Amino acid sequence: MQENLSNLTTEQMNQSTVNIDQMSSLEIINLMNSEDQAVAKAVNLELPRIAAVIDAIHHSFKNGGRLFYIGAGTSGRLGVLDASECPPTFCTPPEMVQGIIAGGDEAIRTAIEGAEDRREEGTSDLKARVLRPSDIVVGIAASGRTPYVIGALEYARRVGAETVALSCNEDAEISQYANHKIEVIVGPEVLTGSTRLKAATAQKMVLNMLSTASMIKMGKVYNNLMVDLHASNKKLTERACHMVMNITGVSLEEAEKTLKLTNQKVKPAILMILSGVSFTEANQLLEETGGFLREAILKATESQLGTE
Repeated sequence: MQENLSNLTTEQMNQSTVNIDQMSSLEIINLMNSEDQAVAKAVNLELPRIAAVIDAIHHSFKNGGRLFYIGAGTSGRLGVLDASECPPTFCTPPEMVQGIIAGGDEAIRTAIEGAEDRREEGTSDLKARVLRPSDIVVGIAASGRTPYVIGALEYARRVGAETVALSCNEDAEISQYANHKIEVIVGPEVLTGSTRLKAATAQKMVLNMLSTASMIKMGKVYNNLMVDLHASNKKLTERACHMVMNITGVSLEEAEKTLKLTNQKVKPAILMILSGVSFTEANQLLEETGGFLREAILKATESQLGTE
């Protein structure tokens, strides 16, 4: 086990940082910043594979499937973080994107290191979610060999779900258990083996891409605006209002008035203003176009032209 671990890129000693314990604060963070600049380049090399996974996620969503992120430690926490941001950002139901971490919710705040070694719990945690063939599972492990993640991917494949392995080592073990592999090789860490650093940054960048691009493809974005956000607080309510103003050109008062009629839902508010339809009609148009605002606007315009 120790010999195998030492062979991993993420566990090797970074020769650029061997004297970091003798450096000043500014020298330490200059060095860290320099190392971090390599992360985006490493992610760039994996973009074609990341795009293929995004298409797989999109296919799953269109067929009523769910996206599961599953990992241990920092990798698991990053998955939980990305999943938890989807409902407020894209107004998705909580079950659409789920993050699962070895050791359960307690492990989000407290390190439960032994949990990652329990291969069978990766299986049982997915069983508890009633995994279906239409779902997609992204196993996340910087080392690429976490037993908990391997157990999860094995079970997902048996069920017939799409599987993805996200790691930071070449020819990672978890890649053998997945239909898709993303291996972001960021090199040795600033602190030897501390994969909460560059490896975690790379994983966060990839997860940002997976969820954001998938939601864009599901019609959750118009131009570059989050028109499906859930306006659950003052900041988001103000953001919703500014989006309506930006797209339609109406005054603040008109935007607030219309959003009140739609219970702060941006898409129908925009349709009502641009097309002069009722709230019920706006919702019907959005349903007919799969939630794509641009298509709904076009359809409303064509309908109006047809009646003239």
